[in-house]
Amino acid sequence: MTELVEHGKLFIGGELTDPLGTAVIDVVSPHTEEVIGRVPHASEADVDRAVAAARRAFDEGPWPRMTLEERIEVVGRIKDAVAVRHEELARSISAQNGSPYSWSVLAQALGAMMVWDAAIAVAREFPFESRRSGVLGPLLVRREPVGVVAAVVPWNVPQFTAAAKLGPALLAGCTVVLKPSPETPLDAYILGEIAAEAGLPEGVLSILPADREVSEYLVGHPDVDKVSFTGSVAAGKRVMEVASRHLTRVTLELGGKSAAVVLPDADAAAAVAGIVPAAWMNNGQACVAQTRILVPQARYDEFADAFAAAAGALVVGDPLDPATQVGPLVARRQQQRSLDYIRIGQEEGAKVLAGGGRPAGLDRGWYVEPTLLGGVDNAMRVAREEIFGPVICLLPYRDEAEALRIANDSAYGLSGSVWTADVEHGVDFARRVRTGTFNVNTFSLDMLGPFGGYKDSGLGREFGPEGLGEYLEHKMIHLPAGYEAPEAREGGA
Repeated sequence: MTELVEHGKLFIGGELTDPLGTAVIDVVSPHTEEVIGRVPHASEADVDRAVAAARRAFDEGPWPRMTLEERIEVVGRIKDAVAVRHEELARSISAQNGSPYSWSVLAQALGAMMVWDAAIAVAREFPFESRRSGVLGPLLVRREPVGVVAAVVPWNVPQFTAAAKLGPALLAGCTVVLKPSPETPLDAYILGEIAAEAGLPEGVLSILPADREVSEYLVGHPDVDKVSFTGSVAAGKRVMEVASRHLTRVTLELGGKSAAVVLPDADAAAAVAGIVPAAWMNNGQACVAQTRILVPQARYDEFADAFAAAAGALVVGDPLDPATQVGPLVARRQQQRSLDYIRIGQEEGAKVLAGGGRPAGLDRGWYVEPTLLGGVDNAMRVAREEIFGPVICLLPYRDEAEALRIANDSAYGLSGSVWTADVEHGVDFARRVRTGTFNVNTFSLDMLGPFGGYKDSGLGREFGPEGLGEYLEHKMIHLPAGYEAPEAREGGA
């Protein structure tokens, strides 16, 4: 039996503090269905304390007024500590949400370290001030920190998304209230320890595990200047609605139903080898997962057999077993959701080519077999709605024009890929797909480039200079005609 991890305090303003409420969050293992952790459930009163601490730290404290290099030094210590403790973070996340441990090491923990590192690299080169010749005289254009940030992160990649928000926000000079999901609060306590030891000043960071109701209170708080949210489309729309009451700035990274398009000239072995890990990554619980696989009708049987065989060969089991490739889903509701969609797909006319139910021998835990639905039409619900589980659709197309139409025929526009023997042609195809991130003969997410979505997949961008810019306001300073603007300064309030 796994040892119970218990925390009795909340991380507010940089210190562990007694909660003002009595509610607790039980963290349940998706593998054993047993309670493995317990933490305080933040209350609205705790939110008030955390936001007040962040407000003071921004308005009066040293963090926004430090030099960029001073902030980089502190954030660099956070990045280094994440690297040192990456195995501990990976184990904690896998135990909470079912991510395969091998994937957690690379994507959840070391991936988060890479996000921190990339944010530092971007900040070093970012033009926080620039001189410009205006129509009426010289101008000084500044980018200044937006203020107090509410960062709301999901359960599927908690450290990765926390780093994507905290890295640029802190480097910009903002203060942050981080709200982890109630399914995965334990790794957030490790991050709190790391941040405190790194030397963040008082009030700069608070971490409040809570449910949707308290999250909404945080998002709608009048002293929050910016909300950065990652989650579902429905929740993102609600965040935007609540934040609009105070004209609070928002960045939304939402869902996806991304298409992996296999062109007729593609090498089958290479395409299958590249798409399978991108489709079933993190047990299918990834917004960027390639969940619609488009293959030419003339080669449909060939690809159906190859993808079905690859899906059937994936190792399903205990997420903490290094051999596991697909673990359990985060909660019973997610398991049932996937099983319901498998049933819906069959009712709509799709055929189960691999998987289709619970794995044999795994009667305990929230498991669903890696499933491939074949003969899917893009009008079916399984092709249009985000399942967020290990259920992938295989869609045939007649020609490239139809493939492009199907790829673009979605309410989402987050990710995608094309697989072809002609890379230049693949790039041309990529240019015509309405999605924020696209891959040619590969699948990756580069932290130095902008990441985000078109359409229902969100607003704004994370990563790269575009992501840092989301945490900054623009200021134009007019100077007297004939006056030469002073040398540009680095970021800070």
